[in-house]
Amino acid sequence: MLSTPPFAPKVAQWLADLGIAHADDVRQINPCRAFLLLKQHANGITQTVFWQLVALVEGCSVAQLSPQQRVFWQTQLRDCPPVAVFPPRDEMNYFMQFALQQAAQAAKLGEIPVGAIVVHRGNIIAQAHNSCVSQHNVSHHAEILALAQAGQVLQNYRLNDCDVYVSLEPCAMCASAILQARIRRLIFAAPEPKTGAAGSVLDLFAMKNWNAHTAVLGGVLADESRQLLQDFFQSKR
Repeated sequence: MLSTPPFAPKVAQWLADLGIAHADDVRQINPCRAFLLLKQHANGITQTVFWQLVALVEGCSVAQLSPQQRVFWQTQLRDCPPVAVFPPRDEMNYFMQFALQQAAQAAKLGEIPVGAIVVHRGNIIAQAHNSCVSQHNVSHHAEILALAQAGQVLQNYRLNDCDVYVSLEPCAMCASAILQARIRRLIFAAPEPKTGAAGSVLDLFAMKNWNAHTAVLGGVLADESRQLLQDFFQSKR
């Protein structure tokens, strides 16, 4: 377990609440992400805790951190993409099934099988699938349509309290729209190695100069999404 010191007992407990209970957990999640998650989880977290996390990973005391190490980790913290505590895996699997159902509908209509939903405070408020072919509109990707629906439901184009589930990693157009909508969390299924803009080809969500607000998690029911895409493209050959 994380020792106290260096961490105050309350800080050690808050870290444990986030699933960070051992030094290896801090190394795996990265001290920057651990610190930012902790700041979201509890009030009054100071920069001192950040340096304690860094020292734990570096295998020394805070006082022993070199100027070079401090500059390096300050830069890492500044450039760290947005973070969030994501729902339990069972909950994410549950919601992703709805995005996959939308993707399956798209395939039946001859559209590339991508589906998206928007979840607001635990409720699905929008569902959509790719409709570029049928609507003769290159912008009618599942994410764009779902965001538009959600905006109408909430009567606000800013969707701060919403999560987006999509069956395929968003392209640059959709990633930009998700960022503009200030979506809280993006959860996607399969990566898109050709056009993915959440880490595969580029990562718009990690560009801090875009005033990023969205934390990203991929790989939720990825195999199911890949199978839909494979079946669709095989049927077209």
